[in-house]
Amino acid sequence: MRDRPPPRTRNSETEVLRGFLDYLRASVVAKVEGAPEPQVRTAAVPSGTTLLGLLHHLTFVERATFLGERVRNWKSTFRTTAPVDEVVARYRETVGRANEVLDGRDTQSVRWALVHMIEETGRHAGHADILRELIDGTTGR
Repeated sequence: MRDRPPPRTRNSETEVLRGFLDYLRASVVAKVEGAPEPQVRTAAVPSGTTLLGLLHHLTFVERATFLGERVRNWKSTFRTTAPVDEVVARYRETVGRANEVLDGRDTQSVRWALVHMIEETGRHAGHADILRELIDGTTGR
């Protein structure tokens, strides 16, 4: 996997925050796409975390943070039996809907949500880096 540097962004706070969030979103998807079955859904660490489960979880975090959806059982969001392409498509669709919501807001009103999603996605992107390397040696963003 080719390593990509952080994004170049414009000067406004919104452009910087959204640029880094989109960069992290794409990085997590890149870790999942092309990962072999069944390893993409097999736990390689004692916590039971899987590469596909991370992306599935991030879909729910995006929905809760930007779309106002309620999650009753966060632990269950780390598990899925859905096909990889379906999980990726659901994540991309959710990100698209979240971006539509963000397009209509000013930075002041969504600053906390943007920073939270950068932190959450960045944290799980790091997990995804390790899990993907354990699966097939792939590194890079």
